[in-house]
Amino acid sequence: VGAAFINRFFPGTSVYIPNPSWGNHKNIFADAGVAVEQYSYFDKETIGLDFTGMIADLKAAPEGSVVILHACAHNPTGIDPTREQWTEILELCKSKKFLPFFDSAYQGFASGDLITDAFAVRMFADAGLEMLVSQSYAKNLGLYGERVGALHCVAKDADNAKRALSQLKRLARALYSNPPTAGARIVAEVVGDDELFAEWKSEMAGMAGRIKDVRGQLVDCLKTMDSSRSWDFITEQIGMFSYTGMTPAQVENMTNKHHVYMTKDGRISLAGLSSGKVEYLANAIVDSFNNA
Repeated sequence: VGAAFINRFFPGTSVYIPNPSWGNHKNIFADAGVAVEQYSYFDKETIGLDFTGMIADLKAAPEGSVVILHACAHNPTGIDPTREQWTEILELCKSKKFLPFFDSAYQGFASGDLITDAFAVRMFADAGLEMLVSQSYAKNLGLYGERVGALHCVAKDADNAKRALSQLKRLARALYSNPPTAGARIVAEVVGDDELFAEWKSEMAGMAGRIKDVRGQLVDCLKTMDSSRSWDFITEQIGMFSYTGMTPAQVENMTNKHHVYMTKDGRISLAGLSSGKVEYLANAIVDSFNNA
């Protein structure tokens, strides 16, 4: 819906997505007839954020461009800007008159706290920027099959918000008419009941904490097996995934020799890693880095 809205009311405007980004971002905007560009995000040398490249690319983008920003737990890298870096990104968006478009798919799964993970979105809103926010409950409420979410439009005043809402409804009517209600009712029940809401937040914090713990266990094991390289990037990343920086050949070695399955770009899901399998995974990673 957001892509259709941009195509309809911001004709000729390019959307800038991070490189890398969620694989479907490019498909969604391109299919809606919106030109897609990329800005630097991942530094292969440090396996961290290429903030210098990111800022340089966004400074070079045309004024009024749409910029896709991952609210937290960047997919696929798990690398988020610091709060100081978010402030610099905010100031750049203001000076260039960008339309920020946040993708919030993992709120609560990054830090384990809903408020902490909403920091960037709330900071932009508090600064008075008009923006779009695509929010999903698929992961943090385990509703993958229901695909429950919302598109939030933050406007400069009530009149603009009303006009935007009427146009979004028109676009939704043509795209899917009415969304299924089953998943939405589950979300409404959980967030609308104090006891269920507290239980959900507690369980989500537990899940995020478990992933952090298993990251630490994996790094400890990797350091024991191979102290010649730094593995700290794994614990510096956040969320469900770790972006290993592996080459396609190394990923192939992980799959064919060790039967560890991951995406071809080197992203591995840590949400499915148990403590009992940490040593096995560490051995596969060390072997793939050193011998593939």
